[in-house]
Amino acid sequence: MALRFGECVLDRGLMELRRAGRAVPIEPRAMQVLLHLVDARDRVVPKEELLDAVWGSRFVTESALSSQIRAIRRATGDSGDAQRVIRTVHGRGYRFVAAVREQQSEDTPRARPAETVVDTDRDRPVIAVLPFADVSSTAEHAHVARGFTQDVIATLSKHRWLRVLTGAATAGMSGAPDAMARMRDELGARYAVEGSVRLDGDRLRVSASLTDTTARICLWADTFDRTFGDLFSVLDEVTDIVVATVEPQVGLAERHRSSSRPRTDLRTWDLFHQGTYQFFQFTREGNREAQTLLNRCRDIEPEFADAHAWWAYSVVLGMVYWDTDPTVDLLDAARDATMTALRADDQNAVFHALHGRVQLARRDYASALAANQRAVSLNPAYATAYCGVGDSLCYEGNYADAVTQFEHAVALGSHDPQLWAFLTYGALPLLFAGRYDKAIDWTVRAAAIPNCQYWTTAHRVVALAQSGQAHRASAEVPALLEQCPEFSIDYAEHKLFYLKRQDQRALYLQGLRSAGVPQGR
Repeated sequence: MALRFGECVLDRGLMELRRAGRAVPIEPRAMQVLLHLVDARDRVVPKEELLDAVWGSRFVTESALSSQIRAIRRATGDSGDAQRVIRTVHGRGYRFVAAVREQQSEDTPRARPAETVVDTDRDRPVIAVLPFADVSSTAEHAHVARGFTQDVIATLSKHRWLRVLTGAATAGMSGAPDAMARMRDELGARYAVEGSVRLDGDRLRVSASLTDTTARICLWADTFDRTFGDLFSVLDEVTDIVVATVEPQVGLAERHRSSSRPRTDLRTWDLFHQGTYQFFQFTREGNREAQTLLNRCRDIEPEFADAHAWWAYSVVLGMVYWDTDPTVDLLDAARDATMTALRADDQNAVFHALHGRVQLARRDYASALAANQRAVSLNPAYATAYCGVGDSLCYEGNYADAVTQFEHAVALGSHDPQLWAFLTYGALPLLFAGRYDKAIDWTVRAAAIPNCQYWTTAHRVVALAQSGQAHRASAEVPALLEQCPEFSIDYAEHKLFYLKRQDQRALYLQGLRSAGVPQGR
């Protein structure tokens, strides 16, 4: 992809700057600075961020950066007086201000459909994490609040679909009356995380909130109280919970933002989130639309790895819940789509987890377990990955360890849109292990969550029947058939294609028979 501004073309494929059709010599560090500014052109980039991004841990003064800015201005025909390309924001940093148009790089002539503007990296939401305030009674714990802030930044950044600002970018904004406006206008941050840390003896209280900087509304806030023996272990736990809550809340906000936009001249990022918005409706119609929209994303932007991974997941859920036929060819296509995503970014925990979900559907449990364990190692705050580990262990018959994984997924995922699924899937190892009362309890908890699906009721019917409560199980069957009119023993047997252990399938189907579920519909 090449970017045109004024009489210049910045060609990423060739790592070349052309002006008036001729290549312009530019030093590698100046090119790095220019690329960083172009990528962040929706905000002011602090000098500290540029120094970190380009020089890393090497100690250099700001004069080195100023020298590269001057070189870029010379190369692009700009000047310190005109500032038509790069504007100096005194006391803050620099901003790329030239109007940019996209065109194909000379070494990548493939044409794209003109209906959608493609710039997915730039469209990804930016999150600013303000320094957590130390509100302890003494000043000796200030380092704990600073450390907690850095841990939240580091853990949030493991969700690779987000762009998380460095601490240097928000320095000096905490407590300022115009902080939200500055983060939005100067840094391009759509969301801000802030809070406080209080230590009193062996007691810890962390308060945290997530704010939409444009609407100036609080999307989520909570307080966590803990008594500790090992402070660092407790801080790690709270960090994971905060991040595991913030990430799905941002996802929900992005889906609502994109779904409210008209489907004309969509950016690929908005099209993608319209697809995931439909996905998270957890309906037959929503799943069909999600597959269509996400597949359209793949056609328009073949390099958009997220679209490949989430299309595969929507296909698998369509097989398990609705009317997507679980053919070998389609399962293989879903596996290939997740592999395409992983080739683009093998450090992305979501891609590994969704690859694991596909492998579960293909009954390759060992591969699924490895993929989900890799996801956990990459992002310990990702609840869905623990659910995937639990599923993999359950289907292999390791029920005790599976339940432990599901318990962790539920604890982390209290605000996750798939919480009902964590509880529902977690009921299966309990059911197969003969812990029927606990399985019933988990399905009851799942049923209280919006968008819960009919398999939750089916699991409860089986657990009741297998626990000797056939009359209660039979009483639940009308509700099950209302949720899924086509449900029958034959239907369930077809939909349980992902279970290869005959004892698990037999126990489940026998429970349905004992409850009086019809053989066919």
